[in-house]
Amino acid sequence: MSPAPQAPAPKLLFGFHAVSVRLKVAPESIIEVLFDASRHDARMRQFLLRAQEAGARLIEADGLRLSKLCGHHGHQGVVARVNAVVQQRSLDGLLESLTAAGTAALLLVLDGITDPHNLGACLRVADGAGAHAVIAPKDHAAGLNATAAKVASGAAETVPYFMVTNLARTLDEIKEHGIWCVGTSDDAPSTLYRCDLRQPLALVLGAEGTGIRQLTRKRCDALVRIPMLGAVESLNVSVASGVCLYEALRQRTAPG
Repeated sequence: MSPAPQAPAPKLLFGFHAVSVRLKVAPESIIEVLFDASRHDARMRQFLLRAQEAGARLIEADGLRLSKLCGHHGHQGVVARVNAVVQQRSLDGLLESLTAAGTAALLLVLDGITDPHNLGACLRVADGAGAHAVIAPKDHAAGLNATAAKVASGAAETVPYFMVTNLARTLDEIKEHGIWCVGTSDDAPSTLYRCDLRQPLALVLGAEGTGIRQLTRKRCDALVRIPMLGAVESLNVSVASGVCLYEALRQRTAPG
């Protein structure tokens, strides 16, 4: 008889936003919250009150201990050990539910984004624009670690992040759900603002400088570019994601 699969190891979340959102959406997953006992400011007092109301186990610590846990000093005096929140739906399940509800999908696909800071920023803008999921390949991509969760400011807890084995094949499967795949490329003949983004949509973005890979590019139904009128040639991927997602949101919410 094969052994039972092991549960994922606990992970760390740090920073007020990331831990506060976990307290809100999945308080039962929190093992303990360590906080800098030397901080007595209003923000810390409000955070501790929310943590107590959520029933979290609170442990006093000093800044040095928290920095050793995180590996840096960007924790803001708050670190939580948490169990992984089980992803409730597969990507297929998510797409089927959107179709059943008559909701036009809005997906962000990231190809080759290896910096967790960029991933966190992309998750944050995806949450703000109402994207239904962020998708990335398992290889050559940033995982959802504590740094990404901190930068995401809580969006890592609200936006599904699917890491897939084969991105090109996943794009084919997405298209089978009636979703239009639009990639960004500096050499695209048309701009983002001439593209109809109101239909079910997956926006595909690559790393700054290198862009989306050739195999990914071939799977896109259309390619668009973001107009660059100044001296710089490209935007950071999180900025470009914000431009694209919010243009889709603008078109979908415009009167008429």
